Amino acid sequence: MKELVKDMIKKRGVKMEEIAQIVFELQKNYLPITMDMCHSAIESVLQKHEVQNAILTGLALDIAAEKKQIQEPLLSMLLTDEPLYGVDEILALSITNIYGSISFTNFGYIDRMKIGVLSRLNMHRDVQCNTFLDDLIAAIASAACSKLAHSFEKVKKMQDDDNTCI
Repeated sequence: MKELVKDMIKKRGVKMEEIAQIVFELQKNYLPITMDMCHSAIESVLQKHEVQNAILTGLALDIAAEKKQIQEPLLSMLLTDEPLYGVDEILALSITNIYGSISFTNFGYIDRMKIGVLSRLNMHRDVQCNTFLDDLIAAIASAACSKLAHSFEKVKKMQDDDNTCI
């Protein structure tokens, strides 16, 4: 299922490298990370069934809107990414909630600032419906940031514990 989700994201015009770049930009000043670590964190996030389900649902709605397979007035809301719609953010928050407050706050920042690929996705609404895609990408990136932060904190705590035992 993870590979299917990754393939769907790629077909919608987003490369894993672009998501990793968002993660790297957000965490490079706080953690000694590499791009490989960012990719690994994204892979780990995409492994979770809850994440896969949210992505499948959101992308299916974007695609259905493009094909005009959704009734009005919802169709117009999706095609224009109506600011007061909000269900796209709620679906994305189902991902961030798995990874805690770091993920939640990073999501808000990434979504507001339209970092990296998100800027392009928001500019090309006339080409394809990205109402859910942009928020899902922001959620994946923010979850990966949280995963990295928690991993480093765990290693730090283990090192601190080892030093207190000596």
